[in-house]
Amino acid sequence: MSARSFFDTNVLVYADDKAAPAKQKRAVDLVAEYRRARTGVVSLQVLQEYFVTVTRKLGVDPSTARRKVELLAEFDVVVPEVPDILAAIDWHRLHGFSFWDATVLRAAKQAGCGVLFSEDMQAAREMDGVRILNPFR
Repeated sequence: MSARSFFDTNVLVYADDKAAPAKQKRAVDLVAEYRRARTGVVSLQVLQEYFVTVTRKLGVDPSTARRKVELLAEFDVVVPEVPDILAAIDWHRLHGFSFWDATVLRAAKQAGCGVLFSEDMQAAREMDGVRILNPFR
């Protein structure tokens, strides 16, 4: 069974990216695996970024993108609170992550995830018990 893991926006976007077929297949398979196992986690931020990215950059129809957000929301969805934002600011200041990446990392930590799937962050790095893995390598 798949361990509880967090999905960054870029992994979800690749599931819709026909221009990158190998990454698309990997992303689709990964999402399906964690959906079946009920161990996938996202945050409100990730759902928002997903919608904006697929409609603007990939030209996905907004109603189709909305339906996909509904499906992705079947994962466990982390809703950040003020202490999470403050912790993300501290990780940004102390460890050099962008603020937005730090909020994703904090959400993964708060959700009890051991893994954060992301193509954009520092792969193989561990932050406070969360290991960042690039699923496309």
